[in-house]
Parts: sequence; C-alpha cells; structure tokens
Amino acid sequence: MTGRSAPAVLPPSLRAWLGLIAALATLMVVVLGVLYAGHSRPGMVDAWIQPAVEGVRPPWRHVALAMDFLGEPAGAATLVGAAVTGCLLLRRPRAAVLLVAGVGMTVGAATLLKSVVGRTIHDGHLSYPSGHTAFLTALALVVALVATGRLGLGRRAGTLLVLAVALVAGATMGWAQVALGAHYPTDVLGGWCTALAVIPATAWLVDRTADRLADRMADAGRREHR
Repeated sequence: MTGRSAPAVLPPSLRAWLGLIAALATLMVVVLGVLYAGHSRPGMVDAWIQPAVEGVRPPWRHVALAMDFLGEPAGAATLVGAAVTGCLLLRRPRAAVLLVAGVGMTVGAATLLKSVVGRTIHDGHLSYPSGHTAFLTALALVVALVATGRLGLGRRAGTLLVLAVALVAGATMGWAQVALGAHYPTDVLGGWCTALAVIPATAWLVDRTADRLADRMADAGRREHR
C-alpha cells in the first residue's frame, strides 16, 4: 500500500510534543556547542561524571567495546540493514526511508558540528557531539516511532515510549563512549540531542513528501480514467 493509506512514520498524536522536544534539543545542541567551542578540556559537568565512568575494566570494557563497534561503519551498516529489512517485512516503506534518511542526516549533522565546534579530546580528536551516540539514538527513535504506530499508542504513552527508548539507547552508547575515553559526557548529551532534533523533523518531511507524491499519483490516475 502506498500514498495516504500508508502508515505515517510520525504519528499525528505525537507531532506537537516531538516538535517541542526537537526544538528544545536543538537549543541544547547550540548552547553546548557555543559553551565548549574550541575547548580541549573537560567542563565542570564532565569533571564530575567522567572519573566515575572512564577506565572500566573487563568484563565491562568488553561490553563497552561491543557497543562502540555498533557505531562504527560495519556495525552501523549491519544495524541499519537489519532494521530496514524489518520495516519492509512489516510493510512500512516510509519507516525504511526514514531509517536511511534520518540516521544519515543525524550522523551527517553530528559530523558537521564537530568541525564547526572544534572541541577536541586526546591528541586533537574532534569530540562534540558524539556521533556514535547520535547514531544509536536516531536508530532507536525510528524503531520507537514504528512501534508507537503499530501499537496505536496515544499522545502520552507514545511520547513516553519514544523518549524512554531514546534515553536507553543514548545512555548505553554514551556510557560506552565515556568509559572508553572517546568522548566527554557533554559530547554524549550533544549527540543524544542531535538525534532528538533531527529525527522528528525528518519524519515529518518523509510523511509530507510521501503524501504529496500520493496526491499527484491519484490526480494522474483520475485524469487517465476521464
């Protein structure tokens, strides 16, 4: 099924709330980016959290490395491929498009922000925001949106599910990045917020584009039958 009969990837009941959350997340990304632009040292919040997390030993270090692999090109491609396949099997073509476009735009935005902000860690590696955290959070957000639509959840339950899934994904990957010394905690927060800002906007754009395309196809079909 295509067109307006295809399920929306951004449930109407969640549009207002997720729009507000996306706006607040965008503000947070900007504020943190300005605050830490050009820095190469941990901030006050980082100095408080980092010592309690960084430098984990086996077996937790192995867990952190496994999580880190999921954000690397090979691991990320595997996750996205599996998720896209699942969406197609569930007959959710818009969700499949959102997975590729949304995750790609989120990672792209994180990569661009790193160059713009210029915050570094360990031998000059750009660190803000965390691309790994942004990636896994974005993927989790899309999966949560699909689940919300299939379960027919209302505004409150749907919003709670989406935020809970995003929080678990972001916190898990964020912990791994800080534990391995790859990012400051505020880099992780910036990556999480980047996904929260990009995915709702991309989902809205996917729905709007698909609906317009369906309208044009329907109009063309009607003209052919005249």
